[in-house]
Amino acid sequence: MAFNELRAVAVFTKAAELGSLRQAAVSQGITPQAASQALTQLEAHLGVRLFHRTTRKLSLTEEGERFLGAAGPGLQALQRALHGARQGRNEIAGPLRIAAPRSIMLPVLWPVLEAFCAQHPDIEPDVQLDDRIGNWVEERVDVGFRAGSPPSDGVIARHLLPLPLIVCAAPGYIARHGAPQSIDELARHRCSGFRHPSTGKPMPWEFMVGGEIVTRDVAAVVMTNDVELEANAVVAGQCIGQLVGVTAAPLVRAGRLVPLLTAHISSHLGLYLYYGSRVAQPARVRAFIDCVVERVVGNAEWQLSAQELAAAARQKPRRA
Repeated sequence: MAFNELRAVAVFTKAAELGSLRQAAVSQGITPQAASQALTQLEAHLGVRLFHRTTRKLSLTEEGERFLGAAGPGLQALQRALHGARQGRNEIAGPLRIAAPRSIMLPVLWPVLEAFCAQHPDIEPDVQLDDRIGNWVEERVDVGFRAGSPPSDGVIARHLLPLPLIVCAAPGYIARHGAPQSIDELARHRCSGFRHPSTGKPMPWEFMVGGEIVTRDVAAVVMTNDVELEANAVVAGQCIGQLVGVTAAPLVRAGRLVPLLTAHISSHLGLYLYYGSRVAQPARVRAFIDCVVERVVGNAEWQLSAQELAAAARQKPRRA
């Protein structure tokens, strides 16, 4: 319609309550002229007169009485709903829908979510673990995480961590089979393979060579679509694997894996946080985003420094 029906009904019900169109205008934050115009438009739209009006008195007509009885409860319910929505926007409580790849959620993001829920016990996390890139709108995701390249589907993305790809082997594997000294020598070793979560196809290994990313198709003796299972196979000495940095870092620091071919580590991938809007976010979403940024960005726990890589690479066991 050409006029604001909701405002007109609100003016009408407030004028009926207060017995004054001027006072109704004040309570609605509009001018008396705007209130009078809204009421006139409402009466014209309904085709009935709602008030008997004189210079001193305002009283409901019979039609106005009926309309007030029908419209009043609905308007009050709507006003309660609006108030509840505004209040909910400022409360750190309620459902928090998160989408993340399992390989990142469990080691990196779960400690953050656990601490956030401890600080805000009325938060109700709803976490979907999926390495596929889903439709965040259809899945009603509040905050999502993606490992790889930044999202390009109209969402806002924040880079959290680099995700280097590090070739690793267990000390036991190196003792039995030796360590490759070049990318080409990988063809003579037992290697792991990882299937793309969306296509199911084996993913090539990626290396930095001369400032550019090059790929190699590596024959796999162990193939999986689960990052944790691949890491377990590498730690067990079954094969050499190219693992993402957040998976490799704690294992290298514990001496369970040795980084190999460190001159060719690829660091073009990253961990990204994404969400749909910079404005009109509920407080719980804003607070969780702030918590993630504070605890994850620049966190050395999930990144091996150049010094750590060099020191770990020097400690290769001799071949048996």
